[in-house]
Amino acid sequence: MKDKKMIRVACVGNPNCGKTTLFNALTGSRLKVANWPGVTVEKIEGQTSYEGYEIALLDTPGIYSLTCYTIEEKVTRQCVMDDDIDVILNIVDASSLERNLYLTLQLLELGKPVVLALNMMDIVKERGMEIDLHRLPEMLGDIPVVPVSAAKRTGLDILLHAVLHHYEEKKNAEYILQYPEEIENKIAKLEVMMQAHYPTHSSVRWHAIKLLEDDEEVKNEHPIQVSNVVDKSYEKEIISCKYAYIESVVKEVLFHKSRKAATTDKADRLLTHEWLGLPVFLCIMGLVFFLTFTIGDALKGVFESALELFSGWAGELLAGIGAADWLVSLIVDGIITGVGGILTFLPNIFILFLALAILEDSGYMSRVAYVMDSIMGKVGLSGKAFLPMILGFGCTVPAIMATRALETEQDRKKTMIITPFMSCSARLPIYVIFSEMFFPDCAGLVAFSFYMIGMAVAIITALVTSRIRKERTNNSLLIELPEYKRPNVRTVGIYVWNKLKDYLTKAGTTIFIASIVIWFVLNFGIRGMVDNPADSFGAMIGRLLVPLLAPAGLGMWQIAVALISGISAKEVVVSSFSVLFGVSNTNSAAGMASIVANVQAQNPAFGPLNAYCLMLFCLLYIPCVAAVATIRKESGSWKFTGRLMAFQVLLAWLAAVAVFQIGSLFLS
Repeated sequence: MKDKKMIRVACVGNPNCGKTTLFNALTGSRLKVANWPGVTVEKIEGQTSYEGYEIALLDTPGIYSLTCYTIEEKVTRQCVMDDDIDVILNIVDASSLERNLYLTLQLLELGKPVVLALNMMDIVKERGMEIDLHRLPEMLGDIPVVPVSAAKRTGLDILLHAVLHHYEEKKNAEYILQYPEEIENKIAKLEVMMQAHYPTHSSVRWHAIKLLEDDEEVKNEHPIQVSNVVDKSYEKEIISCKYAYIESVVKEVLFHKSRKAATTDKADRLLTHEWLGLPVFLCIMGLVFFLTFTIGDALKGVFESALELFSGWAGELLAGIGAADWLVSLIVDGIITGVGGILTFLPNIFILFLALAILEDSGYMSRVAYVMDSIMGKVGLSGKAFLPMILGFGCTVPAIMATRALETEQDRKKTMIITPFMSCSARLPIYVIFSEMFFPDCAGLVAFSFYMIGMAVAIITALVTSRIRKERTNNSLLIELPEYKRPNVRTVGIYVWNKLKDYLTKAGTTIFIASIVIWFVLNFGIRGMVDNPADSFGAMIGRLLVPLLAPAGLGMWQIAVALISGISAKEVVVSSFSVLFGVSNTNSAAGMASIVANVQAQNPAFGPLNAYCLMLFCLLYIPCVAAVATIRKESGSWKFTGRLMAFQVLLAWLAAVAVFQIGSLFLS
């Protein structure tokens, strides 16, 4: 039996409305994290106390509507429809009322108690806008509307009081939106039919509206014969009515918006232009990588000097205490060289993530998705597929997880196939080191080319897959373009720090272990420890792959070993070269010159073309182990995962072979 002193509250809102921040502010550390039954979407529950009541809050996935297209939408709808939920707490971004109120109107139609938390009021004030807090609740059926700032923790007590008061009153939301007479008549008829078949159903009007929208989930959950009432889908008419009402609400309660909107409209004439939008995006990304190289290279000298000093100090210390030669070699040549070589790329990684964070927080990345929507549709993908692709510039793992937002399993799997082709940050050290070694005059341009090649390969792969399977998608990208804003220093800082922390964590775990393993396979052979790496286990393994890699210009056992080790984490390719060729600081001018000399000593013909093919292979072949595990988890199929890995290796080999063979014709 449910405790009379317990109130169950579902927190519902759009993505990026501050819902989770508000949830954390209300619950503090009293959190319980699990997965929703049957899905991989995270379920977070928390509790707080107020005036003798225990308030249990459930943080639902961020959604734009209750239409069941995505996993998140299904989960949230299931939650708010649950009879155990006493109050729905709708968190709304006050600075984007138009986008947020569509979900609010759907929640009101459920007929359950709804409290509206008007979040981010501090941003509204910063933009010089004002909201009529008396008229807004009136136009939403006299529901409680409480202005709060989750980030600044203001208005929280008033919000809890409103939840408690609304619960005690047992006052359900009113139906404030009236549709055209034809639709209202059909809703009334469907309500009667619903009550006859399901007399205990608590959201009859909402259910009737979804039947008029031809909602498949609703029809399957509560099947009734409606063909005599529903002669077509009225979804477009219902959506239009909702947005017309939202427009009237915003017009009456929001003031001084025009100034900000005018600036946004002017910028969008260029940035979202049908023909100019894509070239502008490519130019912006080109500038990002120019800055990544120029500023990053200017800063990395400090890291290089520190690494050289530390490596020399560690060697002297170990020698001074009489450590065995093999131990000195393991620590200095294996661990410090492998891990330290990766750390010298921190300035480049920092600049890249800083630029991406600024673009995201300013509102520009939403425009990129909008610009790419038509291209995605032409290659048989949902417009939403470009959002995981953008995330792939940072890390493949969250990008693969983001495919949950796509409507169908078909779209999710196709997006999983192409997302690994987007150059994640782990590949950047590979581009930096080999571009600067073999293309010193145009290193930034060469590195940028791989980001473009990755996008091109992804789009071509999607097109070919769709043509072979004769699949088409009708799922356009429906996205509210936010107004441009000045990036928040704190938000950008948190984003960059989290990414750098992930990079450092990987350096301290995956790359650390990989460096030790590489050292062992290069220093031990059948007869024990070896003086010449050519007699090691690593050389034996590498030589088996040399005949396969030779047509791609990569016929060296050292390269084969580096590529195998790169499956653990792409950065390990660079640290492998450090260990393989005994160079402690690969990112310094002297270190790069030493690697080039050592490589060409093994293969005098190895030049810029070979280096380009190596980078191309690293772009296209198997992603890291973490990404592979995520693909397996999200797809639920080892068979699909295995086929995808085989396809990526084959594609990488074919592309590298084609570039090397064709390039050799022109350079010979």
